[in-house]
Amino acid sequence: MPVHSTDAVETDLVPGVALMKPLVLICSQDAEFYLFLSHILEVDGFTSEPAGGAKEALALADERDFQAVVLDCGPASITGSAICARLKREPRTGGLPIIALIAPGAENQHLDLLKAGIDESFVRPIAPAKLLDCLRARLALTKRGSNGVENGGWLSCGDLEMRLDAHRVRGNGHDIHLGPIEFNLLRLLLETPGKVFTRDALIGAAWPANIHVGVRTVDVHMSRLRKALKAASPSTVIRTTRSAGYSLERPDG
Repeated sequence: MPVHSTDAVETDLVPGVALMKPLVLICSQDAEFYLFLSHILEVDGFTSEPAGGAKEALALADERDFQAVVLDCGPASITGSAICARLKREPRTGGLPIIALIAPGAENQHLDLLKAGIDESFVRPIAPAKLLDCLRARLALTKRGSNGVENGGWLSCGDLEMRLDAHRVRGNGHDIHLGPIEFNLLRLLLETPGKVFTRDALIGAAWPANIHVGVRTVDVHMSRLRKALKAASPSTVIRTTRSAGYSLERPDG
């Protein structure tokens, strides 16, 4: 697969100032799909590089400072979850947001990707704007042409703090790195500590409306959220109410 490399410096947004384009690693064995996706990203202010497999992806990740990874998961491919797991294990790439684009007929890969630590996944075809919004939300970037981010401010509960406009979570003063699904789940819980939210309510808050999500998937993501919070904010407790849902325990509760 030919390597397509785009200059990672953008100078046309602010006259006289060089701004770095976010660099995205695209893991795909389909050259046409890579060219299509790289064009979409470039138009929206990103730049990209391709990798055909786990070995190449890890080698590139050691050489370049990527801000995100997109995995092309085809029906016959079993490497998507393997690449994700390898990248998540490496200290240099473990914090990168990884997004899977799953081809029709390959939906059975979703659970394996979750176990591997995927941050977000979409079944193709996907509207380009949805992928771009996901990348910008995870990287705390405003939409192109926007004058700022709406609904800024903080949410807090005990020693846990969430900065909405920066997609940042801190516990005891330490940053907690969450994927977009876990961030949205925690945001809902933080907005009303003590309230029990049903799994349907959590699905409505954290997943796009056109994505079918089962209750087991909610439980998997809540388990990952608990694990992420435990290290930095052990006093933060997410309660499971049998046959009801989940709630964030108040500090004085």
